[in-house]
Amino acid sequence: MTLSTLDWIIIGAYFVFTLVIGLAFRHRAGRSLADYFVSGRSLPWWLAGTSMVATTFAADTPIAVTGIVAREGVSGNWIWWCLLPSGLATVFFFAALWRRAGVITDVELIAIRYSGAPARFLRTFRAVYLGILLNGFILGWVSIAMVKILGMTLGTEEAWLALLICMAITLIYVTLSGLWGVAVTDVVQFVIGMGGTLALAFFAVDAVGGLDGLKEGLARAAHPQTGEPYGDDVDALLSFLPGDAAWSVPALTFCVFLAVNWWATWYPGAEPGGGGYIAQRLFASKNERHAILAGLWFNIAHYAIRPWPWIVAGLCGIAIYGNTLLWEGKPDPEITYVQLILDYLPSGWRGLLLAAFAAAFMSTVSTQINWGASYLVNDVYRPLIAKGKEDRRKEIIVGRVSTALVLLIAVGITRIFDSVKDAWEFVFAIGAGTGLVLILRWFWWRVNAWSEIAAMTAALVTSSLIFLFFGGLSTGGKILATVAVTTPIWLIVTLVTRPESSETLRAFQERVRAPGPGWKRVSGVATPPAAFAPRFVAWFAALAFVYGILFGIGHFLIGTPSTGYALLGAAGAGGVVLWLALRHPCFAGEDS
Repeated sequence: MTLSTLDWIIIGAYFVFTLVIGLAFRHRAGRSLADYFVSGRSLPWWLAGTSMVATTFAADTPIAVTGIVAREGVSGNWIWWCLLPSGLATVFFFAALWRRAGVITDVELIAIRYSGAPARFLRTFRAVYLGILLNGFILGWVSIAMVKILGMTLGTEEAWLALLICMAITLIYVTLSGLWGVAVTDVVQFVIGMGGTLALAFFAVDAVGGLDGLKEGLARAAHPQTGEPYGDDVDALLSFLPGDAAWSVPALTFCVFLAVNWWATWYPGAEPGGGGYIAQRLFASKNERHAILAGLWFNIAHYAIRPWPWIVAGLCGIAIYGNTLLWEGKPDPEITYVQLILDYLPSGWRGLLLAAFAAAFMSTVSTQINWGASYLVNDVYRPLIAKGKEDRRKEIIVGRVSTALVLLIAVGITRIFDSVKDAWEFVFAIGAGTGLVLILRWFWWRVNAWSEIAAMTAALVTSSLIFLFFGGLSTGGKILATVAVTTPIWLIVTLVTRPESSETLRAFQERVRAPGPGWKRVSGVATPPAAFAPRFVAWFAALAFVYGILFGIGHFLIGTPSTGYALLGAAGAGGVVLWLALRHPCFAGEDS
């Protein structure tokens, strides 16, 4: 593809802008470790929430969504739509607790919730596991998608060079400015990313002759697995629920997504009980109220606002190209999204969308390397090497070196997976069964460090054996089997091992003030009023609001406006109830 001068100017301007931001915030980031990794706990809700949204929009997302739709229909997106209940539970049940904990990383919570040698081992192991291994997988699959995009637009050799340039620029502004620079650039990257994907969806729909022409093109397109045209299965392809088509999401998998996955499975960005880079933004928020609103805005934007430009453009790519496009000699429906950019975007717009992909890629990379480095510094260097002694200059240097180390490791993992969707499913599987313990550690005094160690070990071993010996199982079957093995193991280990000391439990509860009856057996602990009723009301109302907007818009796009109006009406009702629920004192925040 030949880029015009205007395209290159737009792309170049974006890169210059990100470097300027890095330079502008370098002094703030250098004040302390808290400034470097959690922005001095001073981010307003809109900045923290938008940073979450930008991070979860990586170069892999529209690519993966296109592949999911081609293989399993629109309903295949329940692989991530099902995580909304977990995300909203973090908002209404856990955001304030995380903010009160006053930690720099979610792994640091281990040091205040548990004690002794098991806690020290768990903290170190989880920091390395999340900060290096799992972080490497995430950056790896993000890079897979970016290589596909750049390989088709610039050529294979040039793609790797361009990828390294993107990583180098990201490394510069992240190491200079820490989370301050990450959050501010995320806002710009979100605006560019949304603008670019909306533009592509518009031009793609025009290319297929409108939404009616889209359905006709889909009927002629070949399914990537069967090679047969979708034909009469177009309605199944566009349905939001699984159907009878052989390629549709299996009924077991769909049930597992809805009933099990959101509370039982650890997945980056939707951890049960909160965690990861989402928790990092909650720590960085001004106060409890801002943390709650940041999480709410993230879930609304991520699930209700952003999906349809990806899905519509992906469907147009399927309608136009079918299963004719090859990547490394094999048919690959994921690259149809990129081919649309090459064939249907005019000059200027093409440069904007490539800048949008660079922005999406860099926003995710910047968060992942900053987040991963925070574990290595705060949970490995500080307790094991510095022995708790604070040295601001050394800590910032270690933070910057760790940031570069995390990125280098990720580059080495990039080619493990060929498909972004396969990588997603693998991470789902190895996190299956660990979610419940991460929820209950807030509300049940009996959970101890051995509970988490047992859950992580059982999930990793079980999922690995299932992939090795029962690879033909559906995604839902793999997750359900892992949860079924992991959950009783960690519960049994919890009950046969010694509970945490009363002193540790009292100190933790005095710090976070977790509600509910699960702390009553700990002497000397004052449990605040649970106020669970308004939290559940807000949770259900928010689910109706977000899902109502998501599927209401979808029905307008597929030509059933009456259902769309009904769903948007339900979303409006949910929004009113949510607004009223958020006025309850339990959401005010004691430090608001």
